[in-house]
Amino acid sequence: MNAPNRYEIYVLEDGEKPVEVVEDSKIPNAATIKILKQDHTLGNMLRAQLLSMPQILFAGYKVPHPLHPYFLIKIQTDGTITPQELLEQACTKLIGTMSSLETKFKREFSYKDVEGAVGGVTGHLDDPYGGTGTSGGAWSTGKDYLDL
Repeated sequence: MNAPNRYEIYVLEDGEKPVEVVEDSKIPNAATIKILKQDHTLGNMLRAQLLSMPQILFAGYKVPHPLHPYFLIKIQTDGTITPQELLEQACTKLIGTMSSLETKFKREFSYKDVEGAVGGVTGHLDDPYGGTGTSGGAWSTGKDYLDL
């Protein structure tokens, strides 16, 4: 009812900047960065990536209100690099990680296709939880339920 149209949550308006940086005058080497048209998905990944970097002292994010499509991320560094540069490095590393994950995901599913064409494990009716079952169903390949 009060929710905005779906496209308004993700599509930038003409002239709308996707990132706004506000330097923090009370905390040294800190900034609050507003990232528009994004939500918890990107905010949490960026926060986690930033916290894994050695130059970071603090990284946290919040979504002020669920109906407003932006989040604020607060970054404090040790002074060897600016918060903006560190965020840029974190984004680059995150893009690389997502690309690697996509490659691994596609590779695993290509193995699944090859395995399915050959027949996989046949004649083996293992229960997905370790026991032996009498009905094959979806689990007749003998794989654990966590296997792709």
